[in-house]
Amino acid sequence: MDTTVSAPSRRPVSDVSSGVGLVGLAGLLVWIVICRNWAVVADALDLPGPRAPLSGPYASLATLLFTSVPMVLWSLLVDKVHRRASTGIDWSRKPAQGALLFVSLTKIAGLWATWAMIGFLYCVARWYWDGDYLFAMEVLGICIVPIVLLSVPYVLWIDRYLVEPRDSAWHFGAMLLGREAHDPELVKAHLRSWAVKGFFTAFMISILPGGFAFVVNLDLAGISGDPVRLAGGLIELLFVIDVQLAMVGYLLTFRPLDAHIRSANPHLAGWFAALICYPPFILMNDGGPLAYHYATSDWLFWLADHPLLLWVWGGLLVFLTGVYAWATMIFGLRFSNLTYRGVLTNGPYRFTRHPAYLSKNLFWWCGTMPFLVTNGSMVDTIRNTFVMGLVSAVYWWRAKTEEKHLLAEDAKYREYHVWMGENALIPRTLAQIGQIRGPRPPVLQPAE
Repeated sequence: MDTTVSAPSRRPVSDVSSGVGLVGLAGLLVWIVICRNWAVVADALDLPGPRAPLSGPYASLATLLFTSVPMVLWSLLVDKVHRRASTGIDWSRKPAQGALLFVSLTKIAGLWATWAMIGFLYCVARWYWDGDYLFAMEVLGICIVPIVLLSVPYVLWIDRYLVEPRDSAWHFGAMLLGREAHDPELVKAHLRSWAVKGFFTAFMISILPGGFAFVVNLDLAGISGDPVRLAGGLIELLFVIDVQLAMVGYLLTFRPLDAHIRSANPHLAGWFAALICYPPFILMNDGGPLAYHYATSDWLFWLADHPLLLWVWGGLLVFLTGVYAWATMIFGLRFSNLTYRGVLTNGPYRFTRHPAYLSKNLFWWCGTMPFLVTNGSMVDTIRNTFVMGLVSAVYWWRAKTEEKHLLAEDAKYREYHVWMGENALIPRTLAQIGQIRGPRPPVLQPAE
């Protein structure tokens, strides 16, 4: 497939407006304020129960309601995403009910079988029954019954308006039932999409409570004059924003919101590069082959005797985390690893095609300082610096596999890719560096 395009005169319009993420952020912050001041709220409303901050795991889960409802309302009422052709929905259709019933039942069979497979994998994978994952399993165990029951009216309703109701879920169901012809490629696409949702949804739920409890219980009065604690508190808040908004993206993959998964990355290299960055496959943890913090300490250790530098360095780390959270927020309802759900061209994506990866890696370099070690060993200095470089290379690899996926999927992304290379500061600078190096000469074989 020829993916070459001429440079567009202006940056392509983003498929997601900035307003979606902003109202979600507002809802999130409102709920955090309520939870921090729950004693006052409970007294004012004469509610039963303890008079203490709401910082438990289910309070963190309730954040999703305060975050997602404003985002959905903005998407439907302001952006009117449900009317876009990219949803695959034609609301003016008047199909015959009987003709669609067997299509819908086949699709439901495919969905239920998919969820059963995911549930089986949760059961046999032991890491889901230890530590933070126990909360995720508890939540999913509670949710599965209403999800199964609600899937029936939802599928029967949405199939009435889909331009092509025989989607990838239908093809998987048709394969299982064996009564109609199915497309193996669409079956694979269906399984890839649900593999993403199954893996990352459990992971995201497992990490919701920790950061949320920290932020709700944070003593604001005690950190205002301390650059280290202030930076730590702001960084944790930004991580909570990132996790909560990302969780909404994994949950609300619905066509009427134009937030459905168009495709999951079909490249094995892309899956490998992504999965080694997450448990249980993560390679960067202590003892892992890409652990880069042997005999290191934090930035606050090395700068402890320099108060001004503590403020400057803490501000830099907060800024980098802010860019990371901004990159998630700008996705609105569409955040997800390893998937194509539309094209983003606004927010931090005006400056680089991969703001989250760039800011995350700069944060690690500046926060850990792997080139400084507490034991004075030059060997550890060289090793930590080299391994940190390998970690950054992993994220460069992830970026390239994602670009390969998106370039093959969407003409708008191809235009955006070209426009960024010629106009955006970071990609343009990298391209200019490549031009200075010049083209690589051909490798001559002995016969030549």
